[in-house]
Amino acid sequence: METGRHLRPYAITGGRTRHSRHTFALISLIVARSEHRTEDGHLEPEAQQILELCRARAVAIAEIAAQLDLPVSVVKVLCGDLLNDSLILVQAPPGPEDQPDLELIERVIRGLRSRL
Repeated sequence: METGRHLRPYAITGGRTRHSRHTFALISLIVARSEHRTEDGHLEPEAQQILELCRARAVAIAEIAAQLDLPVSVVKVLCGDLLNDSLILVQAPPGPEDQPDLELIERVIRGLRSRL
């Protein structure tokens, strides 16, 4: 068993396993705020990597974890820190309240079929 593989995520997050103020889904999209630069070095190298990865386009939490070879839980903690520092913007996935009405969808389908 590789001890370093388990200690590294613990060290990156300072022992935190989740960020209490924010919840992120695997498909939450993260984008770096371009007007904020972080050359002062107060961020962990992994947090800097997240910002660089998300500077050009929005990237899902799961994709960030895969690209950086980090556990999803670590990425969520780091993204929570970045959000607290106003360095990222987050677009959460649509919730049940954002889903279209099933009756409306069925009426649209019936209408389309009647025109065929």
